[in-house]
Amino acid sequence: MSVLSGKNVLIGVTAGIAAYKTAHLVRLFIKAGAKVQVIMTPASKDFVTPLTLSTLSKNPVHSTFYSKEDENELWNNHVELGLWADLFVVAPATANTLSKMANGTCDNLLLATYLSAKSKVYFAPAMDLDMYKHPSTKNTLEKLQEFGNVMIPVESGELASGLVGEGRMAEPPTIVSFIEQDILNSLPLNGKRVLITAGPTYEAIDPVRFIGNHSSGKMGFELAKCAANLGARVTIVTGPTHERTDHALIEVINVMSAQDMYDATIKCFDKADIMIAAAAVADYRPAKIEDQKIKKKSDKMLIEMTKTKDILASMGKLKKAQFLVGFALETTNEVENAISKLERKNLDLIVLNSLQDKGAGFKNVTNKVTIIDTSKEQKEFPLKTKTEVALDIFNEIIRRIHA
Repeated sequence: MSVLSGKNVLIGVTAGIAAYKTAHLVRLFIKAGAKVQVIMTPASKDFVTPLTLSTLSKNPVHSTFYSKEDENELWNNHVELGLWADLFVVAPATANTLSKMANGTCDNLLLATYLSAKSKVYFAPAMDLDMYKHPSTKNTLEKLQEFGNVMIPVESGELASGLVGEGRMAEPPTIVSFIEQDILNSLPLNGKRVLITAGPTYEAIDPVRFIGNHSSGKMGFELAKCAANLGARVTIVTGPTHERTDHALIEVINVMSAQDMYDATIKCFDKADIMIAAAAVADYRPAKIEDQKIKKKSDKMLIEMTKTKDILASMGKLKKAQFLVGFALETTNEVENAISKLERKNLDLIVLNSLQDKGAGFKNVTNKVTIIDTSKEQKEFPLKTKTEVALDIFNEIIRRIHA
């Protein structure tokens, strides 16, 4: 999954020969998981048709404030378009449109939307060599970047005039990659490695039966997705779960037992900057796993249990510069037990949730947590979706690692 997934991308098309490449650009944004709308200047329709771009974007193409031919046509609201966009990409951006953007000229829907936009604006210049080299163009490009807009560098090659040199619009894959990298560079966890454990563990009794718990793994996977969306490279070590992710920044390691999870987690721990133990790991496992299915012979069956290795405590002993976070699912003396676990296992932060709270704990899409740090500072959050809880947890982590 791209960092563009789920983002609203508004593409502005101006009247340059490179407008024919916009169809490919729209398709790449859609493929990356973005939602796309297109604004065209009236003159750009000579180079690429609105029908092509509306078909690829799956949205109507906007070009004018209203249609003179249709008295029932609704006003195209440039303010709404500007507010809708998470990213505004003007590609191709001609010398004419760039000059108007730099000087506040507002004579079409695209320019009105640009002046109303609250999002980050990217522009990909496209013009002939002499136009690109002209001092007025240089002044325009500098002014636009001073305003906070981001220029996608031009490429060098054969131009429509037959000249060879700078001025070609960057190719669509280059534009998408540039924007993805720019977003990543601005994210608070860019360059960080995050290790997360998730889900239950299953401890075999025989080839058929196991001892497990009700953990769904949802909280751990929401944490993984949140970390990736904040720019981190994530490894999630998960027990059996129906949760899935295809995020490009997330590596999933599937395990079964507590020992499997211990081995995989310890192997990855040294490279982690942040580690969150969200898995519900079995505290005990059968001392002996039978080779054959156990037959029902009596009214009672006794299984001797032995303690599993404590993954979180082991990491607490091994940690160097890692920021270590644990979870505490409690039913009584919640805060006291959580603080005790925080101290015993050498954690930097602990996330407490109680089974006494309705909507918290296993199998729910919601959770209610209290976050406690080493100074015993407590921050209690209301019931939220696990997606929102994951962001709350990472906000608290980021606040402390950047302090």
